[in-house]
Amino acid sequence: MKLSSKIYKDYKKYPEKVVQFGEGNFLRAFVDWMINEMNEKGVFNGSVVVVQPIQNGLVNILNEQDGLYTLILQGIRDGKAERVHKIMNSISRGIDPYRDYESFLKVAESDSIRFVVSNTTEAGIAFDESDRFDITPHNSFPAKLTAFMYRRYKHFNGRSDRGLIVIPCELIDKNGLKLKEMILKYADIWNLEKGFVDWVENDNVFCSTLVDRIVTGYPREDIDKIQEEIGYEDSLVDVGEIFHLWVIEGPKWIEEEFPASKIGLNVKFVNDITPYRDRKVRILNGMHTTMVPIAYLYGIDTVKEAVEDEVVGKFIRDAAYEEIMPTLDLPEDEIKEFVKEVFDRFKNPYVKHYLTSIALNAMSKYETRVLPSLLEYVKRFGKLPHKLVFSLSAYIEFYKGQRGSEVIPLNDDPEILKMYQNLWKNFDGSYDGIKYIVTRVLEYDKVWRMNLNEVKGLNDAVTEYLYSIEKNGIKESLKEVLK
Repeated sequence: MKLSSKIYKDYKKYPEKVVQFGEGNFLRAFVDWMINEMNEKGVFNGSVVVVQPIQNGLVNILNEQDGLYTLILQGIRDGKAERVHKIMNSISRGIDPYRDYESFLKVAESDSIRFVVSNTTEAGIAFDESDRFDITPHNSFPAKLTAFMYRRYKHFNGRSDRGLIVIPCELIDKNGLKLKEMILKYADIWNLEKGFVDWVENDNVFCSTLVDRIVTGYPREDIDKIQEEIGYEDSLVDVGEIFHLWVIEGPKWIEEEFPASKIGLNVKFVNDITPYRDRKVRILNGMHTTMVPIAYLYGIDTVKEAVEDEVVGKFIRDAAYEEIMPTLDLPEDEIKEFVKEVFDRFKNPYVKHYLTSIALNAMSKYETRVLPSLLEYVKRFGKLPHKLVFSLSAYIEFYKGQRGSEVIPLNDDPEILKMYQNLWKNFDGSYDGIKYIVTRVLEYDKVWRMNLNEVKGLNDAVTEYLYSIEKNGIKESLKEVLK
């Protein structure tokens, strides 16, 4: 029995308020889930028209199931493992613009359409010079959106009350502003009238966003068991974690039209997204990156095992609370709550997150995720954050490529790997030999964008820690750091 409106007794139709570019796992487990929740609580009363952003997509399957799909959310809530599933009823239909571009543009003429959301991958918000006004379909997402907005502008004769709220979810900085820039660029090269440009500038809102929810998507390995559990066939089962966060940089009045926070969803409308982006990068991503070399060399393979280990877990918690948190500029209670949520996510029993996957391109990850906290800590407190420094030392050991008799599967820029290979190959086992390795690594400004030897005391501290790791092993060295 296939999932459709025929077997789902609670199926409802809502006015189409949202145009969504992208039908993939993330948006269905994030935005469309939120809209489903708001509809159930009676605060939104709207549905989503999904536009397939590439030629090969899922809208045919989506339409076969009348926009319905099952979402499974699983993780830790209030210290307890939780797993729930529910049918999502927020998508009205899907459109394939590669087969029927006019149907896509026709949506722009709808009175009820108010929002545009998207997740077309980081490469999706890109300018394609080959996109001309008169070709259909347009290649890029920004060109499609420009054509869509122009149709709306013409149909409603430039009415100011028919502007759109555009909320992209692509994982690039200032995604809303970059999307707006591209639309205005297309308007320029397509020689669209000044009235349209003014309408885009004055009557539409482009919000930059930060999104956060791990979505693993279609559970191929477990689908037979899941479909037996739910009692029907569903080709679009989606799986995500319980935690979610959507930070939207834009005017507060949008919250009245998209009242997700009023029903308890973690959606924030803010004037500046930067502190929240810093918080996510430095805490969530930064803690991941900080733990990898220590936990892996310690003999641990997954994030969950690392945070639950008595010694390694304490190191990670101390680094977060004592050295990363104090470098951030949000209210302390808000940051503490976020750290707590992050640890719950790390302990998610339904996700097996291998440390080696986080270690991909670890040098550049340390530079973007951890180094800002290290440098800010020095700036604010006039001393080194020793746990973050110890992590840097452990990375140099990690890039030696050995865990006991086991070869570490290093994955980084070939030039970086070659540098480490040469440094360790010529190491003579002495303190001065360690000093030489540390100096060469810290001066590698291609990654660090600076010479880290210039940070007062850093070279000496990294040298001491790395020499201790070489001489005593990671376990004994970590004990000393935790004293």
